[in-house]
Amino acid sequence: MRKVIHFTKMHGAGNDYIYVDTDRYDIPDPSAAAVAWSRYHFGIGSDGLVLIARADGDTGADFSMRIFNADGSEAMMCGNASRCIGKYLYDKGLTDKRRIRLKTLSGVKTLELHLDSMDSVESVTVDMLEPLFDVDALYNKVRAEDGHLAPVLREAGCEEAVFVSMGNPHFVVFLQPGTDLENLDITNIGSRLERDDSFPQRCNIEFAQLRRPGVIRARVWERGSGITMACGTGACATAVAAAQTRRCPRRSDIVMDGGTLSIDWRLDNHVYMTGPAAFAFEGEVELP
Repeated sequence: MRKVIHFTKMHGAGNDYIYVDTDRYDIPDPSAAAVAWSRYHFGIGSDGLVLIARADGDTGADFSMRIFNADGSEAMMCGNASRCIGKYLYDKGLTDKRRIRLKTLSGVKTLELHLDSMDSVESVTVDMLEPLFDVDALYNKVRAEDGHLAPVLREAGCEEAVFVSMGNPHFVVFLQPGTDLENLDITNIGSRLERDDSFPQRCNIEFAQLRRPGVIRARVWERGSGITMACGTGACATAVAAAQTRRCPRRSDIVMDGGTLSIDWRLDNHVYMTGPAAFAFEGEVELP
């Protein structure tokens, strides 16, 4: 008889994942589960699979997360998923803490929970730690700077592009004024940039446009998942790139397909992301 797993479907600004408490349910092959369950029409449908567990005491964290994209590849972390984990843990009574330390593959993140009048988590602020710009393992600067990417970027209507690592690699493409971001062929351009030789571990791609002071419209091609409604680390990377290039102050709102995330790149050099988290539904599914 095949094993049945209880899951919770959640989303942060439309970035939707399947969440499983692995203290209760063992997932022996999470990559295969992510592929099978993420398929729309044939599975649950999602951007990927998130595994939650209590953390080992020596890490200084309360809980840990692992995240697998819809193609089965494992990601370092996800900002939207981190916020959803905060809501999952508090609203399901797994913790009474309003400040949670979450272990990820890119470090321990601190979650600050903001509650509504019903004592449910309404939004979460995540300390996404410090941005990095020179990460040789993620970004082959020579290939990018010698014009290797120029033809694809011209096709996109690029004005300027900036690499930022938020624990995972992001390439933020600022579009020229007048470029139609809403109808840009993100599938074509994003997939080509993601797998370009300039990015040794592939890359998340953000297409961004300044809409008004402090407000940036951004759309995402997410490594391993394709177009997603939002990306927390992508919003952080976009805000940092906008501040670095003097398009915005260090605090800005990033408007994505699924909603708006507020980003604050503070003077301690940490990036703080605030946004919503919501339950969609729960159910049971067989292991693949």
